Amino acid sequence: MSTLLEPDVRAPAKRQLSPIMYLYLAVAVIAVVSLVRVLTGANDLTSSGTVSAALTAAVPIALAGLGGLWSERAGVVNIGLEGMMVLGTWGAGFAGYHWGPWAGAVMGVALGALGGLIHAVVTVTFGVDHIISGVAITLVAPGLALFLSKLYFTNTVGGGQKQSPPISDVTEVTVPGVSSGLGTIEDKHWFFVSDIAGILRGLTTQVSMLSIIAVILFVLTAYVLWRTPFGLRLRSCGEAPHAAESLGVNVYRYKFAAIITSGALAGLGGVVLAVTAGQYRDGQTGGRGYIGLASMIFGNWRPGGVGIGAGLFGFTDAMQLRNDASVHALVLLLGLALLALTVVQFRAKRYGVSAVALVLGIAFVLWFSVTKKVPPELVGAAPYVVTLLALSLAAQRLRMPKFDGLIWRKGQGG
Repeated sequence: MSTLLEPDVRAPAKRQLSPIMYLYLAVAVIAVVSLVRVLTGANDLTSSGTVSAALTAAVPIALAGLGGLWSERAGVVNIGLEGMMVLGTWGAGFAGYHWGPWAGAVMGVALGALGGLIHAVVTVTFGVDHIISGVAITLVAPGLALFLSKLYFTNTVGGGQKQSPPISDVTEVTVPGVSSGLGTIEDKHWFFVSDIAGILRGLTTQVSMLSIIAVILFVLTAYVLWRTPFGLRLRSCGEAPHAAESLGVNVYRYKFAAIITSGALAGLGGVVLAVTAGQYRDGQTGGRGYIGLASMIFGNWRPGGVGIGAGLFGFTDAMQLRNDASVHALVLLLGLALLALTVVQFRAKRYGVSAVALVLGIAFVLWFSVTKKVPPELVGAAPYVVTLLALSLAAQRLRMPKFDGLIWRKGQGG
């Protein structure tokens, strides 16, 4: 069965970079960032504190994006990720207060999965438009969470109508014998070497177990969806459900499994937000479900791309918490990145995108040259501007599943 389904699922052959080329690319990126750090004196660009903050900011977005990937690979758009994250934050606040953070994680995931189940019933069983269903969930979930907060948290110690009582954090992991040595090298501020030490220290010191679980879920997703018969059949439901049904695949069942998993992952993203903040708060998600959806699109519906997109947002989000010099240096870094993208797009004969990237790149470099700091009003918007730029400039290479967002009924032909 899987052999017959492969022609319907696989995208047109494209030249793929080898793992060693990805390694070279990563080294080049770190070298450029290190050069900017040395020239500007913005040592926080690659400090362990920045890396740790970026990881914390990226994980909820990455989990939401991964949830969107599961759903859309099965052919169902999940705009309701934001609402499912809200359910996850409330579940973490309620169960985390009563029984501890891990119980909060379980309840948050369960409530997110419940949101996914509702979305699956409405879209798959009843054939309601995916966007309408997702928007409805996103609108209803915050109101429901606020109602439950008033019901259960109003008279609790430390709680209120819009927040839960404090909840404890999950276990944090530090690789023994590594942090101090890397810290010594990081403090030398050497070119490249200190940057590598800062990055490694940020990724090995006081890392939340929830972040580690998120990384494991990314690896499992890549394996299950691209290396197992189950994943092949699930992806076939998003590419050619009529062909999958003709070969005996229960399309409805696979869509349900994908959407419920999508909701559970979004709920876990909400759990991370609540546990990191130490309590549930109204409005805590702050649109991260939508940013997760954007990271999924930027990542071309691939786990690795989702992680890179979420990491990009997390890095810029972490930068706004640093000093003015770091935010100012980020402007130069964005300009150089856009100029590099100009060359890449020009060689790919995408002249329109290349021209836009060139103009924006020059504008950012000039902005850095004529100013000494970024206005505070623009600092908070930096993560969203970077996300919009990345999405707009990456649009030329995107390929969504062929049946994504379309209503499919059992027995329907291709």
